[in-house]
Amino acid sequence: MKLFTQFAVMLFSLLLLTGCETLGGKGDADKDSEAQVEDRSTSSASTSGTGSGSEFQGDPLDDPGSVLATRMVYFEFDSSTITPESRAVITAHARYLASNPGVSIVLEGHADERGTREYNVALGEQRANSVRQLMSLSGVSGNQMQTVSYGEERPASSAHDESGWQLNRRVELVYQR
Repeated sequence: MKLFTQFAVMLFSLLLLTGCETLGGKGDADKDSEAQVEDRSTSSASTSGTGSGSEFQGDPLDDPGSVLATRMVYFEFDSSTITPESRAVITAHARYLASNPGVSIVLEGHADERGTREYNVALGEQRANSVRQLMSLSGVSGNQMQTVSYGEERPASSAHDESGWQLNRRVELVYQR
């Protein structure tokens, strides 16, 4: 029964993600960035920086003009739901990881200072697991991913207002090469 429940949850999540993508539509800019990510999916490929007119040679993770340069995924208050903006970033990283099975990643979950320490550690873990699940559904092997939660212990901002809290509600994508 537990296996059936897990399968049903995964199937529902996949359908929900597919439905959100269909409903949200994609603008030309989104389509262009996705095409660029697909072009950069292998580490031996030559890539071009956006707007620079020059070609970037090397690992796409090192290209500052690539969507892969974005290593933070942000969340709404008290939520582990992935936003549409973040989905594009996670999908790009998933494509890279799926194309490079020797590369692994640590998904570091964080929360802002509101709530108890225990609650924030659990919320950071839920956020990291949300990113992990989407990457897994996008073809990344489970042995390439590790999750850890720091809760509120490693804030990106020390500001005690919404602007600071927004920066602290995140999952950091940390590559292990």
